[in-house]
Amino acid sequence: MIPDNKIIKSLSAELRLVDSGDEDLMKPLAGAINHLIQNDFHALVQILYRRDVSESKLKEMLAKYPDDDPGWIIGQLLIDRERRRQETLLQF
Repeated sequence: MIPDNKIIKSLSAELRLVDSGDEDLMKPLAGAINHLIQNDFHALVQILYRRDVSESKLKEMLAKYPDDDPGWIIGQLLIDRERRRQETLLQF
């Protein structure tokens, strides 16, 4: 299994994350996503489209956890999708 930090680092350039050296990269990932939600929603939609995040899964998760941080939820979906993509690449 590919570690989350490796996956988050692969998403860093697209989300313009700065590596702070912190082990927990989920916090800056969620922050960057929340920033896009507030300031450049179109860019976030494009990232989700390019990364092939399921729109129905996204809607389901946001509806299921309405009190949770949407940046965190979307970040987890991005990580899960990227993990599946990289695992598929390793198979072939």
